[in-house]
Amino acid sequence: MSEHLLHGQPVSDEQIQSWADEAEEGYDLSKLPSPRRGRPPVGDGPGIVVPVRLDATTIAALSARAEAEGIATRSDAIRAAVREWAHLA
Repeated sequence: MSEHLLHGQPVSDEQIQSWADEAEEGYDLSKLPSPRRGRPPVGDGPGIVVPVRLDATTIAALSARAEAEGIATRSDAIRAAVREWAHLA
């Protein structure tokens, strides 16, 4: 079996074939969830991308603190840090 991952978890070739078989049978589109449009808002208005470079030590510290505080993503952790620094929190 080759190594296939879905959300970091192994997926067997049999499961992939099962999904393919299900898709080939077709889906009732009326039963599928409505598609989401775009990313969810992150503040008062549309978000603006601000590229930032961080060294490995800073990223490790950011990830450790985010995990300790139950913050799910690196982006959420960076937003929380900036809001605290800017006295928006």
